[in-house]
Amino acid sequence: EDPELNINHPYYDVARHGIIQLAGDDNSGRKVITFSCCRMPPSHQLNHTRLLEYLKYTLDQYVENDYTVVYFHYGLKSLNKPSLKWLQTAYKEFDRNCSYSVLPSMIFNSLITISFSFPRYKKNLKALYVVHPTNFIKILWNIFKPLISHKFGKKITYLNYLSDLREHLKYDQLNIPQEVIRHDENLRGRQKGRLPPVVKVPPPRPPLPTQQFGVSLQYIKDKNKGELIPPVMKETVSYLKRKGLQVEGLFRRSASIQTIKDVQKLYNQGKSVNFDDYHDIHIPAVILKTFLRELPQPLLTFECYDHILGITSVESSLRVTRCKQIVQGLPEHNYVVLKYLICFLHMVSQESIYNRMTASSLACVFGLNLIWPSKGTASLSALVPLNLFTELLIDFYTNVFNSRTVPGE
Repeated sequence: EDPELNINHPYYDVARHGIIQLAGDDNSGRKVITFSCCRMPPSHQLNHTRLLEYLKYTLDQYVENDYTVVYFHYGLKSLNKPSLKWLQTAYKEFDRNCSYSVLPSMIFNSLITISFSFPRYKKNLKALYVVHPTNFIKILWNIFKPLISHKFGKKITYLNYLSDLREHLKYDQLNIPQEVIRHDENLRGRQKGRLPPVVKVPPPRPPLPTQQFGVSLQYIKDKNKGELIPPVMKETVSYLKRKGLQVEGLFRRSASIQTIKDVQKLYNQGKSVNFDDYHDIHIPAVILKTFLRELPQPLLTFECYDHILGITSVESSLRVTRCKQIVQGLPEHNYVVLKYLICFLHMVSQESIYNRMTASSLACVFGLNLIWPSKGTASLSALVPLNLFTELLIDFYTNVFNSRTVPGE
């Protein structure tokens, strides 16, 4: 059970099983949500209607942004799968006009797929990975593939082994149930012939003098004549201020993985980047998020994590003051960079009538790029305080950052 899960959580009865979890980001920086069938208790111990509501409740926090789902099929048995009667009742709630709405009746035991019959959930779903699919699912998919939306069909990938996930996701961030790991080991053990030899990973190379991604703020400062604001942040923010403030959905969209890698390489090699060459305003937005996410330590520091989680227990009228106290305690360099970033995000939120990015929307995007735990990934129950803290920083930027002056700022 998640130690951060509060008994007052609106779906505590379902959430405590850990069936649905947040699992960091994929290789494109999109949030990853996992669904583990093996964690579903026997049907008489689980209200499947509540499970579906909790799934929708979870997705509601991300459907405005691009996101990915990993569905661990192993462990769904007659003992814990929902009844056909319940599925028929639940299906009546769904949008029958979706071109792929036949999918739930084909793979009836996949709750995660059923939910995508809602148009608002399918729009920004960029990938659905079905791990350890049964032959029955594969056969049905091939039979009914012509009836399913081609666009949606391209989002589904069947993976026979857990190792296949490494190509698409940050595998170490996934909280994979031990039952699924053992099942995967058994499947591999049945393979005919010998497994390919383990490839030795060479030791990491020392960072380049011009490196900007994956190195500390201090390293960047030392290599850039003492400049407090990293060049990549200064350039992306400057570009977005000029050309992106009124772009609808700014920071919600992903970009080509290869293009992002190419831009990162240019920055790391100390070469100039002209975002006009890419004709995509979302590229500098993704680069900014990627920079923050790849810092060795989060901008808000590991030390602040537990303090930030406690923001929801503070009386509403005192929360801005508490935010200010936490921020004032940051190291000077972190404080300056955070102030620079939040000032920009505050500007973005002021244009929300055009870009649809309110402080709350921006907090959902940037919360986990500013703070994460020192071990593992933030749980679903931690999202509320983390996002609330970020929203307060953006909304009350002037109040939070008005009393501390740092030399060289």
